[in-house]
Amino acid sequence: MPHVSRRRFLATASTALPGVAATAALLSPHAKVLGANERVIVGGIGTGGRGTAHLRALAANEGSEVGYVCDVDANRLSNIAKYVARDQGNRQPATFTDMRHMLERKDLDAVVVSTPDHWHALATILACQAGKDVYVEKPASYSIREGRLMVDAARKYKRVVQVGTQNRSAAYVKSAVDYIKSGQLGTIHFVRVCNLKSGGRHSTVPDSEAPPHVDYDKWLGPAPKRPFNARRFHGGWYQYWDYCGGDAGNDSSHQLDIFRMMFGDPGHPATVSCAGGRFAFDDGREVPDTQMCQFEYPDKKLVVNFELTGYPQFMSKIPGAVREQDKFPHWLQCATRIEVYGSKRMLVLGRHGGGWQVFSDGRGGAGKVEAQEFGRRPTPAHHANFLDCIKSRKRANADIEHGHRSAVLSHLANIAYRVGNKKLTFDGENERFTGEHAKAANALVHRKPRAAYPIPDPV
Repeated sequence: MPHVSRRRFLATASTALPGVAATAALLSPHAKVLGANERVIVGGIGTGGRGTAHLRALAANEGSEVGYVCDVDANRLSNIAKYVARDQGNRQPATFTDMRHMLERKDLDAVVVSTPDHWHALATILACQAGKDVYVEKPASYSIREGRLMVDAARKYKRVVQVGTQNRSAAYVKSAVDYIKSGQLGTIHFVRVCNLKSGGRHSTVPDSEAPPHVDYDKWLGPAPKRPFNARRFHGGWYQYWDYCGGDAGNDSSHQLDIFRMMFGDPGHPATVSCAGGRFAFDDGREVPDTQMCQFEYPDKKLVVNFELTGYPQFMSKIPGAVREQDKFPHWLQCATRIEVYGSKRMLVLGRHGGGWQVFSDGRGGAGKVEAQEFGRRPTPAHHANFLDCIKSRKRANADIEHGHRSAVLSHLANIAYRVGNKKLTFDGENERFTGEHAKAANALVHRKPRAAYPIPDPV
């Protein structure tokens, strides 16, 4: 995308969304300095399932108050305002249908971005430019280029940007990383990252008029203009390339991020290859229901298999009862696990609780458990880290650079699939593809946004 000056960006955007020009006065990298006991005033952008969970948790947190909520769906907006007010002692949040108006509020310290993926970059960049810190849901970005721009905005405007890959704040994941660093697994050349979930058929419906309580144009934002369709909207958008990267970006981003933690946040892989398709359900969705990708890290002599399904009914995420107790999942049917194969031992870990176990020689029967640790849900610790960093100005556990690099793995997997299940070579330093199929692959590194919703490049 060509260079867009900030003045041109604000002028262009304001023709579609009133009130943007007022934001120009707030484009300072400096926010107010919070005292140790001062509540962080938070605003929510997007109030679906994840947004509601985040905002209600922050409303109940002694260190924060939800002062503002924003959604293009007036019905959702009304509901979240009621929940939040109840959770924080009847302190009613102000409501907005345009995030730009909310970002003009001087007492707003931070925002939680829980929109569909195609809004993550623009919302985060605008918030950084307005001097707000950001908690943005995973995957960090819609595309490789947008992710890099989010990093640039965080650094330029000196903002804390925490990505919702909450395993970065999980004590049991950190202890697993320490175990791997100890060398007790032996030499590691192979890792399996699993997102082998169940699923069902995706139903389609004809296009229709948007509901009167929804500002559909704002919901589309940078995405291509299309007629309203209920199955591309709430609950169905993650099946379409316009808005996200399917489950490779959705749930898989957690496990891929844990893999990166385990290996000291390595650089980008040198190659990616993919096989997959819509094998179980030929049902109108665009993203695959079966996908296997392989990443190669030649300098580390490491191969990582990423495996995804969306149909086998015998696979499941870790049950809540396991996550909150001293229990381990049944690893074979744990859909969201990571397996690390060392020359001496193997380690298996579950995300969001579930813990980890290390197994040794299994010849002649089950392997001996050599080490283990139970796990708990890490979301409260992740919220606490975000609030602490807003006051200390330190980088968060899941800083946007980590979030971006982990999201790139999802993007690489999807790009290799979308260009015809090819093997691609990736130049990690420049975040571009080289060699055979590079032209087709690089066309998917960045998408030109709609003119009314430009994403600044550079920021």
